[in-house]
Amino acid sequence: MTESSYTVLLYSDDPQVRERMRLAIGTRPAKDLTVEFVESSTYAETVRVIDDQDVHLVVLDGEASPAGGIGIARQLKDELSDAPPTCVVIARAADRWLAAYAKVDATLVHPLDPVLTGRAVADLLRGRAVVTS
Repeated sequence: MTESSYTVLLYSDDPQVRERMRLAIGTRPAKDLTVEFVESSTYAETVRVIDDQDVHLVVLDGEASPAGGIGIARQLKDELSDAPPTCVVIARAADRWLAAYAKVDATLVHPLDPVLTGRAVADLLRGRAVVTS
């Protein structure tokens, strides 16, 4: 089995949320996948990282302020023909309808479950659509 390495962008205005995302994903979300993380704390940083680096997955904080992850996901999907897959971490499962409207590829709910998070990230990196809890 060949190991694949990917870059995952973590977006949140809160460094503690980014840390929780990083810990839930881990550097090895599956035995055949390794990830390295890049981080952004603003909308402008997020766009710059996506423009300047080869980002394979974007994990967005749906509760971030002033630019929420759901809005950023929608904008990426609308404006980039080759937008990376997006996963939004939301506070309420009831917000999944909004994430679906934003064309998000997967949703996760705070607090992050490392098993579900790792599975969702691995599926997205392997190119499979997922719906998670």
